[in-house]
Amino acid sequence: MEAVIGNTKIEYTDTGCGDAVVMLHGWGSCKEAFAPVIATVSEKYRVIAPDLPGFGKSSEPPDVWDVGDFADLIKRFIVSLGLEKIILLGHSYGGRVSIKLAASTSLPFEISKLMLVDSTGIIRRRGIGYKMRVYSYKAAKRFMSTPPLRKLFPGAVEKMQKKRGSSDWQNASPVMRGCLVKAVNEDLEPLLPRISAETLLIWGTEDDATPLGDGELMEKKIPGAGLAKIPGAGHFSWLDSPAVFDAVIRSYLKI
Repeated sequence: MEAVIGNTKIEYTDTGCGDAVVMLHGWGSCKEAFAPVIATVSEKYRVIAPDLPGFGKSSEPPDVWDVGDFADLIKRFIVSLGLEKIILLGHSYGGRVSIKLAASTSLPFEISKLMLVDSTGIIRRRGIGYKMRVYSYKAAKRFMSTPPLRKLFPGAVEKMQKKRGSSDWQNASPVMRGCLVKAVNEDLEPLLPRISAETLLIWGTEDDATPLGDGELMEKKIPGAGLAKIPGAGHFSWLDSPAVFDAVIRSYLKI
């Protein structure tokens, strides 16, 4: 299905019936990644899973957006569907957007339950070794960016960026790279105590993208939150340990 919100085209899945569950995927992913979760949840609920702007079949943002801009677009999307009450599930970057929405005090709809799956949003404190590597990289980049060295070594800066950058960075367009930079530099920890929706955190114990410690911190900061740990699972915990994840979802949503 397709919706147009402002100038942004949103492709989405809408299946099942009952109370609405909105699922937001992670960075570099798309709604299809949720296929097994959608299959389970749609047994009892209406599941709506959009491709976030810039992913799947949805159009890119018109310019560089921060997390709040993505959240505002999803808010308008939910309103366009006439929903007054939802259950919200966000994975990774979709968790960032979900935190922004759930911490808002002026939503035109109610979030009755919030599920954050291996969510991003916490900026980890880095040691001196990491800071020195970043400083060295930035200094070298500035040095190699001077006109004489650019002439002598064309493409050197780009090669440095490619070698150092994450796959998310390398695969992104200029607009989406700007969005990613804004996202990873925004710490959502101060928003967590403002979340009033009943919250379940689901985390793979071997997640190396958003470590379990992030989930444990969110459990402490979000009032009344619970944390379900999926042993041995990584960042895509529902794919790494489908049976355990399915059991957690069925128990929490009473499917």
